[in-house]
Amino acid sequence: MVYGVAELPLHGGHVPPWLAAYMRRLAKAILEAMVELHGVSKTVRFFADPIWFQAFNNSIGMDWDSSGSTTVTIGIVKQVLAESNLGIKIAGGKGKKARETPMELKTIGDELGLSSNTVEYLVSVSRLSAKTDTVLLQDGYQLYHHSVLVAETGDWVVIQQGMNTEVKLARRYHWMGPLPPIPSLEPHSGIAAARREQAVIDLTSKRSLEARGVIVDLCKENPRKIIREILEAHRLAKGIAPLTMWISGEMRDRINIVRRVYKPQQKPPRSIEKVLQRIYEIQPKNVEELILIEGVGPSTLRSLALVAELIYGVPVSHEDPARQPIDPFRYAYIVGGKDGVPFPFRTDYARKVLEFLENVVKEAKLDEKHRRRVIERIKALANLLPKY
Repeated sequence: MVYGVAELPLHGGHVPPWLAAYMRRLAKAILEAMVELHGVSKTVRFFADPIWFQAFNNSIGMDWDSSGSTTVTIGIVKQVLAESNLGIKIAGGKGKKARETPMELKTIGDELGLSSNTVEYLVSVSRLSAKTDTVLLQDGYQLYHHSVLVAETGDWVVIQQGMNTEVKLARRYHWMGPLPPIPSLEPHSGIAAARREQAVIDLTSKRSLEARGVIVDLCKENPRKIIREILEAHRLAKGIAPLTMWISGEMRDRINIVRRVYKPQQKPPRSIEKVLQRIYEIQPKNVEELILIEGVGPSTLRSLALVAELIYGVPVSHEDPARQPIDPFRYAYIVGGKDGVPFPFRTDYARKVLEFLENVVKEAKLDEKHRRRVIERIKALANLLPKY
C-alpha cells in the first residue's frame, strides 16, 4: 500500500438526499464485507491509503476528483459506523466537528471498551497530527477537516484535509499507527499527490533533522536574544548584510531560496516575543513538545527555521514531499458519480451491488460453513480487480 497525501480540486455543491441514502447503504455493505473478510484492524488500516480511500469514495458514488470526496465520504462513513456495531468508530470531521475530536474520542473509548491510557494516547495523536501538518509542514494548505478512525483493537488512522484557495486545490493527509520513533519525523509513510513547485518549509523531513535540533536548542535561549537573531535573519533574507560579513556563493544561493520561501518582507508577528517567553519557561525537550505549546503556530516555527538556516547555516528541506498518485479514476465506473463523471449515478447498478454485498454478509452470519463459502466468493471477486 501507499500511504500519505492525496490532492484534489476544491469543489462546491452538495449531495442530494436520495443519493446520500444510496451512499450510506453502499458504504455500510462494503464495510460489513471488509470486516467479515479482514477484521476491524485491517479495515481501519485500509483508510490510511489515499488511493484505496479514493477508490472507496468512487465505489459509493461520490465525485472521482473532488475535495468533497474527503468531507462527504468521511461524513457518510461516520454515520454508518455510529449506527452499526462493527467495532470501528470515527471522531471529528469538518470545521467545528474537527475541534470536537478530543471529546468524541473519549465517548468512542467508552463505546469500544478502550482503556483510559489508550484514549489519552489517541487524543495526543489527534493533536500532534493536526499541529504537525499545520506547523512543521507548511505547504500552503490550511487544515479544515480532521478525523480519527478507531478500531476496538486500538488501531487508528488520522485523515485530515487542507485547502489552498490560491491554486483552488485541497490536499488530504493520512496517518497510521503506530507512530515512528520520532513521532513527527516523516510520519506519513508515503505521499501520493502531484508535486508542485511552491514555497514549502518541511520540518517533518529527515533532511531537516539537524535544523529541528537547532530549533529546540534556540528555545532554551533568552527570548530577547532570539528576537535579535530573527530580525538579523530577516535583514539577511532581504539582502541587507553587515559590512564585516562575507557572503559566499553558497550563502547567496540559500538567501535566494529563503527569500522566496519565508517572505522576509513580512515582519515577525508582534506576539512572537510572548510566545518565545512561554516556550523559554516550559523548555521543551523536543519538537513534538514545542509545537504542542499553546500559541506556537506556523509563524513561530517559520521564524525559528529562518534563524536556523541563515544565522546557524543549518539547512531546512524546501521540497514538496508529495508524489504523483496512481489515477483512481477507473474505480468511478462502479455505480457512476454524483456530478455525472464518468456517467450519472445509476440506481440500477447500485441496487445490484447492494443486493450482492448485503446477501453475502447475511449468509456469512448464518454459520461457519456459510461464512467460509462467502469469504471465498469475496476473494474470487477481489481477484478480478486491477492490482496497483
